[in-house]
Amino acid sequence: MDLSRTPGRTAAAVALALTGLVAATAPAASATTTATPSAALAAPDIPLANVKAHLTQLQSIATSNGGNRAHGRPGYKASVDYLKAKLDAAGFTTSVTTFTSGGATGYNLIADWPGGDPNQILMAGAHLDSVASGPGINDNGSGSAAVLETALAVSRAQLKPAKHLRFGWWGAEELGLVGSKAYVNSLPATERSKFSGYLNFDMVGSPNPGYFVYDDDPAIEKTFKDYYAGLGVPTEIETEGDGRSDHASFKNVGIPVGGLFTGASRTKTSAQAQKWGGTAGQAFDRCYHSSCDTTANINDTALDRNSDAIAHAVWTLGTGSTTPPGDVHENTADVAVPDNGAAVTSSVTVSGRTGNAPAALQVGVDIKHTWRGDLVVDLVAPDGTAYRLKNSSSSDSADNVITTYTVNASSEPANGTWKLRVQDIATQDTGYIDSWKLTF
Repeated sequence: MDLSRTPGRTAAAVALALTGLVAATAPAASATTTATPSAALAAPDIPLANVKAHLTQLQSIATSNGGNRAHGRPGYKASVDYLKAKLDAAGFTTSVTTFTSGGATGYNLIADWPGGDPNQILMAGAHLDSVASGPGINDNGSGSAAVLETALAVSRAQLKPAKHLRFGWWGAEELGLVGSKAYVNSLPATERSKFSGYLNFDMVGSPNPGYFVYDDDPAIEKTFKDYYAGLGVPTEIETEGDGRSDHASFKNVGIPVGGLFTGASRTKTSAQAQKWGGTAGQAFDRCYHSSCDTTANINDTALDRNSDAIAHAVWTLGTGSTTPPGDVHENTADVAVPDNGAAVTSSVTVSGRTGNAPAALQVGVDIKHTWRGDLVVDLVAPDGTAYRLKNSSSSDSADNVITTYTVNASSEPANGTWKLRVQDIATQDTGYIDSWKLTF
């Protein structure tokens, strides 16, 4: 890593954020049909032994090349060659692009998996270079090896994703994100617009680990948080490396980003040690940017969990239904949802279309809430017909509703005012409609 909101059932905090918001109420109505979120295939388990075998190879490369794998040093190019050979043998289309930094040639490795919608690119990446002072096995052999093994799992499964899958390993990250910036700057605006997301993995095996999730894009963030919630492992929002790893190169040109991180030089607090284990008062990685960042500097549990989480995100975000082409109608105005109160609505007006709405109308919903099990959500057509998107459930204890529903609205004229209706039917929690959209 280049170093140049914890969720909870806290109504007061959310209420404070909602100051000044205005809610419009709507009468209750019965649902006439049920919508379901788009489905995705389940990811395979990523073998920890395979990931660690890659780390052993990167350690060997560093040992044979002056103790590091830094930009402009022979150990970096040997690392690129090792990964490229693995990916070529697995059926990927690979390319090595070059750039110049500090008078030395740098290399980015790009690997494309055949198939998927070329207008919907999901990319996962990690920087491959170390600092000059050490072999960089956690920073960032860990992310590089986990992304590599996820790519090889795609090949083993002969995955046929809905989106086009691309993987990347960046050079000269430690000098200021140079490689990823060079890659993004080389993309025409038309190519950048095809990215549905970029997932970044920088230091995912820290020896005294935390479990941090990037909060840059709600849908990507939710994918990782849901995975860890399923393991019973709490997460925190990543702040130590915010904007200091390669995701920033993508984020700065408007591409949605997300990722995972286990901590660098910051100190683990007592509260963090209580929920994650490890040692309070000690850095997440005591060997950060040092010669002791070797294969002995890895926490196997963190590396295993994060490797599986990477695969989960690639499968979930890459194999689910892609956003269909068509017109998007969106309302981004915040609308407060009162605690155990009347239903509120947010409206979008559709005009200029002919005929009825599609049989697969996409309803993208982003509702921030501290207990989503309290919420009932409907899409209301211009004639008042209600389509149930979500029922309440006392067992649905997570926060937020951030997903896309598919509704058969083919009996409804497309033009008119459509409404998202949300009601909180229980006490103690509040939230708001952040945004929602219809895609025809």
